[in-house]
Amino acid sequence: QVQLVESGGRSAQAGDSLRLSCTVSGRTFTTLGMAWFRQAPRKDREFVAAISWNGKSSWHADSVKGRFTISRDNAKNTVDLTIAALSPEDTAVYYCAAVDYRDVVDIPTGNKVPSYWGQGTQVTVSS
Repeated sequence: QVQLVESGGRSAQAGDSLRLSCTVSGRTFTTLGMAWFRQAPRKDREFVAAISWNGKSSWHADSVKGRFTISRDNAKNTVDLTIAALSPEDTAVYYCAAVDYRDVVDIPTGNKVPSYWGQGTQVTVSS
């Protein structure tokens, strides 16, 4: 069974940087495409970023391009989300998600819903 455990969420000030991390177990990591989603208070969950099994391809939502960067370390079975210049609008629960590596290209379009999810990590940004 695939398990995803996020870490790194915290309270921060606007303008700070933050790195979220997700550790994956239960399946060979390189058979998984990875993604991050977030859900702000009173809003629907939204796609943030995705990355291919080898890290050579990545996708970021237009709303976060230039500030958010997804990366992965296949030796450590981890996927990170680095956030620069935090703003109060980034306040949300951030979720790590995984799909079969062949399906990751469909994550940004919404054509595929991830099969596996972490429990989420809270990021709160104050102005």
